[in-house]
Amino acid sequence: MERWKGRVALVTGASVGIGAAAARALVQHGMKVVGCARSVDKIEKLAAECQSAGYPGVLIPYKCDLSNEEEILSMFSAIKTLHQGVDVCINNAGLARPEPLLSGKTEGWRMMIDVNVMAVSICTREVYRSMKERNIDDGHIININSMNGHSVVPQSVVHFYSATKYAVTALTEGLRQELREAKTHIRATCISPGLVETGFAFKLHDNDPERAAATYESIRVGN
Repeated sequence: MERWKGRVALVTGASVGIGAAAARALVQHGMKVVGCARSVDKIEKLAAECQSAGYPGVLIPYKCDLSNEEEILSMFSAIKTLHQGVDVCINNAGLARPEPLLSGKTEGWRMMIDVNVMAVSICTREVYRSMKERNIDDGHIININSMNGHSVVPQSVVHFYSATKYAVTALTEGLRQELREAKTHIRATCISPGLVETGFAFKLHDNDPERAAATYESIRVGN
């Protein structure tokens, strides 16, 4: 991590869960981290905690609705103006809505496509442009995927979500191939965590908190 000190990372969905943990870890290692989310209250709190802890890096909260391309482009423009560009991009933001294939609402499907697929693609394109403009050849693009991007589970409420995560699997492999064709040393990584206790299930099952809580029972200590 020594070579990354002072360089710029973008972490999407940095307010909670894996995104917040990743942002904190990068700040601990001396990076300048732009953490974005639709609401930045929690990121601002995390930034203050990092500063109080004396971490060598800094966390910069940025409000951005990743379902809106104009807001994404505005964010990259601001990063370019204030911090020159992005050297590491962690495409972490994702959402799931309980919309089965046979009865789901189009609006819910579209939300998942916009955040889980389109935002990843737009951020990837823009961060690559940022790197090439500055002749950065050692950058890293990391897509936080899901085990649902490799296997379809027998739960109708996550089937469309799973389809979006299969798309992330394909997008990352396609990105690797395009980076090889471009003869660059910029790397692409896809990480598919197992079950992690975050607020994700509570958003998926927002009308059934007991079901959401039961999702995490198997990974709690003592079970």
